[in-house]
Amino acid sequence: MIEIPSDFSEQTAKFTQILAKFNRVHSLTNYKNFDEQISDSISPLKWLKFYPETAIDVGSGAGFPAIFLAMILKDCRWWLFEPNAKKSSFLSYVKAELNLKNVSVKSCKIEACEPFVAQLITSRALMKTKELLKICRGFYDNETQILLYKGSSVEGELDGLDAQIYGVKNRNYVFLNVKRDWKENE
Repeated sequence: MIEIPSDFSEQTAKFTQILAKFNRVHSLTNYKNFDEQISDSISPLKWLKFYPETAIDVGSGAGFPAIFLAMILKDCRWWLFEPNAKKSSFLSYVKAELNLKNVSVKSCKIEACEPFVAQLITSRALMKTKELLKICRGFYDNETQILLYKGSSVEGELDGLDAQIYGVKNRNYVFLNVKRDWKENE
């Protein structure tokens, strides 16, 4: 079982202050209850069956879920892909302020970067599942676990995919095992 580090509450409090400050000027997110979003970000850890060494978050936005997963999975190297300049700047600032040495922020779309295989790929409500798999091609192999944070109507997106779905309230946490040679028309 993955344990929450002793400094997690302190780190999340700092993050919340930073986000509130930036959000007033830059409108990074519409979320009002940051604690609820933090809880949502870390909830699927109870179903994660391994401790990854490398992870990618696609469309990192204001840091949900990647920043909080990186706070907990401190020995995992995280790459956060966020093409929006103000959001990637915010993420870089958070990384520095919270001393998240295991995080790298990439100010680009994932498909514009040289592929490398990660053990874990996460994404929260960015796009349809098969579209995400298509843009992430080259970043996963047969061993990669993909964790998607989806809404209540995700089943139609998962046809032909090896998926485990864990539902909590209106959120579905989808764990995918995708073969490297997966074809988008399958």
